[in-house]
Amino acid sequence: MAPFESRTRQDSALKTAKLNERTIDLEVPLAMLADLGTPDPRLRSFVYPTRVVWTTPQGVADAENVLSPGDAGCTMSPSAEGERPGIVLDYGRELHGGIRLQTPLTPKRGLATVRIRFGESVSEVMSQPDNDHTPHDYTVPVPWWGHMEVGTTGFRFVRIDLVNSEIPVVISEAPAVFIRRPLTYHGAFKCSDDRLNEIWEVGAYTVHLCMQDHVWDGIKRDRLVWIGDLHPETRVICDVFGDVDVVPASLDYARDHYPLPGWMNGISSYSLMWLLCHADWYLYHGNLEYLAEQRDYLRGLIDLLISRVGEDGMERLDGHRFLEWPTSEDPTAIDFGLQALMVLGLEAAARLCNALGESEYAAKARSTAALARGRRREPTGAKVAHALAVLAGMEDARETNERVFQADPYRDLSTFYGYYLLEARAKAGDYRGALDLIRNYWGGMLDMGATTFWEGFSVDWMENSTRIDELPQPGKRDIHADFGAWCYEGLRHSLCHGWAAGPTAWLIDHVLGLQPSSPGFAAMTIEPHLGDLEWAEGSIATPHGPVWVRHEQGQTSVRTHLLEKPEGVRILD
Repeated sequence: MAPFESRTRQDSALKTAKLNERTIDLEVPLAMLADLGTPDPRLRSFVYPTRVVWTTPQGVADAENVLSPGDAGCTMSPSAEGERPGIVLDYGRELHGGIRLQTPLTPKRGLATVRIRFGESVSEVMSQPDNDHTPHDYTVPVPWWGHMEVGTTGFRFVRIDLVNSEIPVVISEAPAVFIRRPLTYHGAFKCSDDRLNEIWEVGAYTVHLCMQDHVWDGIKRDRLVWIGDLHPETRVICDVFGDVDVVPASLDYARDHYPLPGWMNGISSYSLMWLLCHADWYLYHGNLEYLAEQRDYLRGLIDLLISRVGEDGMERLDGHRFLEWPTSEDPTAIDFGLQALMVLGLEAAARLCNALGESEYAAKARSTAALARGRRREPTGAKVAHALAVLAGMEDARETNERVFQADPYRDLSTFYGYYLLEARAKAGDYRGALDLIRNYWGGMLDMGATTFWEGFSVDWMENSTRIDELPQPGKRDIHADFGAWCYEGLRHSLCHGWAAGPTAWLIDHVLGLQPSSPGFAAMTIEPHLGDLEWAEGSIATPHGPVWVRHEQGQTSVRTHLLEKPEGVRILD
């Protein structure tokens, strides 16, 4: 029952309430209170720390008491030498939200002051965090005989230091305030390789955390709608969570905040990605009414894109020319990749126009895409640019896979465009190689303590480096503070970035082989590719309910068991 629901029927009758054993009159209509503000669709819950990582040598007593609810407390007292006591807590996994300090046992009246540092790594809370996009370093008073909450960021670790030199504090509880959307995981994946199972779960959880007010890049930094980065997240959401309104809200936010002839986020490739997002969203959900709301913008964007393709087929996109950070200083890779992305974007636009009955615009988009596909750009060694070319039908998938993708396969990657590399290797039929890439590249983050996937990563960072859940150690590199580049140098690096979750969608789409072939899953295909796996099972979200399958490796072929198929979904042979 909603708050005040049963009582609002009595309209504005005089109410009474008991406060501190005194009866007072409340003349404010409870119906009015119920209508105040906008409801928050997200849930709050308390998550208690799993371990004490570190304390100062002096001034902290009974630290383990904060690991569970109860009346016992952890006492933080100034030392005789004036050292400020401190404690670092580990909440076991990345969370979005803040912390609640309960201090009802503090013996001395007055406001104690504490410094609270949130971090995605132990290194971050032991340093000076970068308060970019959202603060995660606070100095605040805590009440005597009370509690308080502070923070809204992405974190796994919290450091608390007593700032006062006179007033001690007793912390009876220090749960994290975990804020997230109440979502059902309709998609699922499990197979004979537990490492892949963990990678799938971490990817799904990473995107779940990033589904806040809108679909964000990250929950610590880049709490923004970057529409190009949204595409891999959209694929995960389609497969795992289904039709969640936060995706259309994010797509519409970009459309409305970046009117034509401007590019979304000022980046021409991101307007092309908006088309890819809409094409996937319509294919998975079949909501023609929502797609019709994009008609005017869609036609205007097609006209703009066509004006940026010369008679020779070469794209001439202006604005910020960008694919992803590792190729951001390589104009040859950018040119090569944008040529392919222009083809992919215009083909997506043509499919959307066909659905809307915009045959003239569909024909214009298709013919311009065909013209651009025939244009070869200066060669590049960047794998991600070649991946786009393979997906656009501009390069032979198998030849490019052998020549480019299989060369030193775990390097020259990004957590963002790694998804398109996986898609290209699937198109080449190299499912075993793609599975090994997932195990070694995304799995490398798990080996360094990750519980969500990162904004950037290189397997070279792992050598002689401390994990994110370890204290910095002399003679070893710090996996968080010592690496990163471009916009994510050092501790600014986000360790929960939705664009990095591509394997979660890929494993459902290609290993389970579950993909829609008609809008809204009116028809779908099941084409499993187990690679070296003995078995795999799971489900995909559809508007009609999840489709569940199990595949088992036989001597000559894969045996498929259709475990559940809702009405309204037709399986194609």
